Amino acid sequence: MRLLLLSSISWLATLTAPLITLYTHQFSARDLLMLLGGLFLLFKATMELNARLEGKDHQHHHQRKNAQFWPVVAQIVVLDAIFSLDSVITAIGMVDHLTVMMAAVIISIAVMLLASKPLTSFVNSHPTIVILCLSFLLTIGFSLIAEAFGYVIPKGYLYAAIGFSVIIESLNQFARFNRRRFLSTVRPLRERTAAAVLRMLSGKHEEAELDNHTANLIADNTREGQEVFNQQERRMIERVLGLAQRTVSSIMTSRHDVEYFDLNDPPEKLTQLLTKNMHTRLMVTENSSTDEPLGVIHVMDLLKQQLEKKPLDIRALIQQPLIFPEQASLLMALEQFRQAQTHFAFVVDEFGTIEGIVTLTDVMETIAGNLPVAGEVPDARHDIQQTEEGYWIANGYMPLEDLVSYIPLPIDEKREYHTLAGLLMEYTQRIPQAGEKLQIGDYLFESLEVSSHRIHKVKITPLKPTEKDENLL
Repeated sequence: MRLLLLSSISWLATLTAPLITLYTHQFSARDLLMLLGGLFLLFKATMELNARLEGKDHQHHHQRKNAQFWPVVAQIVVLDAIFSLDSVITAIGMVDHLTVMMAAVIISIAVMLLASKPLTSFVNSHPTIVILCLSFLLTIGFSLIAEAFGYVIPKGYLYAAIGFSVIIESLNQFARFNRRRFLSTVRPLRERTAAAVLRMLSGKHEEAELDNHTANLIADNTREGQEVFNQQERRMIERVLGLAQRTVSSIMTSRHDVEYFDLNDPPEKLTQLLTKNMHTRLMVTENSSTDEPLGVIHVMDLLKQQLEKKPLDIRALIQQPLIFPEQASLLMALEQFRQAQTHFAFVVDEFGTIEGIVTLTDVMETIAGNLPVAGEVPDARHDIQQTEEGYWIANGYMPLEDLVSYIPLPIDEKREYHTLAGLLMEYTQRIPQAGEKLQIGDYLFESLEVSSHRIHKVKITPLKPTEKDENLL
């Protein structure tokens, strides 16, 4: 195609006879072709520069993969024709035979094919090269338009400008390489990135911006597959930054799932609870009908009392834990735990009714994930498993903030529910029955186990594109 265009353009370059006159200037077919080609180059280069500088090129990269075939081919043909014309005009007076020009084109194409892979890798790792090449297109387009209007710009000027730009860019790349090597030995990239994030969180916006060299190093590492922070670290940072947005009610253990000891129960009941559970604290009530706890006892205090051979006195060991309103943030709860030097708290609603309990371990698990202890029953709130078929089996008590780390679901920040079961009840406005299916977004939810008005197990299946529009309610 390149040779065919070169042959046809070499013929068009000889069409210097005037066709139209505009403001005393006569335009030939060659002038009109150069004018249109220059305008196309200016338009294409400007659009690409705008996309690169505004970041649209990266955002829509996946959409460009599905671009239509023929528009892309048309743009290639137009660009090839423009540069064929420019090649012919440049070669006039230097080469008298078209065959010699074709041989030169074939050699140049062969060289480009051999060097295409390393050149592509080099350009991808150095984005400034792309900007420089687009600037060359602007220069060439402007020269074509000027020549179409009769202002002949010597090609030597253009080549000198391009060569000077290439030399300056080479010096910049060399300086960048040296600075990168120097910074990597003085202060690790991870440390500089973390320091910039901390400055931003402290409100020092002027100092929080990453310098160009550090930002470029991060981009280079990402392109090379070497992440500055691995996935687990990024997930932990994301959870830490979200502590102020999550409430204690989203991680608490419901009072219905807490075992307690009633002061009216026989001592054998206490022995059974201590044998069955691995907890360090035990909630104590006095009247099973009200189920309102008096406080908690530490198992260590109980053991110390028995080792000292004192009479069993549960009431004397009762301690009052912290009290958190259900809308208190985890960040506030963490600070309260630190100041009070206790790791246990009751969660109450606006009427003062105890809704559940929360511990320091619960708060830490929102950052680091589940932290099971040997012999401890696994926490149902973190019970989610993916099967070989691709669907998930999750516990109804699982907090939505933890669920979205496995399944990308849109959740309302102003919602009044916090668990997967609450999500299903919000959409159905009732308690779903076992086997009932519900479509939310791109997923199909099926209640597997429902008892005592509580949803215990839920099956979550990703929907195929053909299934998303079906009415599954």
